Amino acid sequence: MGCLGNILWFLFGGFISGLSWLVIGILWCITIIGIPIGLQCFKFAGLSFFPFGKEIRYGGGVGSLLLNIIWLVVSGIPLAIESAIIGGVLCLTVIGIPFGLQHFKIAKLALMPFGATIEQH
Repeated sequence: MGCLGNILWFLFGGFISGLSWLVIGILWCITIIGIPIGLQCFKFAGLSFFPFGKEIRYGGGVGSLLLNIIWLVVSGIPLAIESAIIGGVLCLTVIGIPFGLQHFKIAKLALMPFGATIEQH
């Protein structure tokens, strides 16, 4: 379902999700201090555009925790709410359940992006 799922995903919600991550990344990159955070947003924008066949692993240490707290206050909550709402709407139909589950995966990522890595499978 990887290739077909990614194409359908992009058409039915992935474009909006990925675009949101790109906009947030650009806003973070406006400041010099925010460039590392913006680059992380760009990495996750790629995941948001095409999530099927990829898995997220969470880890990290104290630095990741501190960045996640700053991220959550400034940018994480709106991205998580957006993905959760789209995921909930998609789960109302049987056909949309796989896409809704992907949105929930991205909503969790929006809450704790630092220390997370993307793995292909």
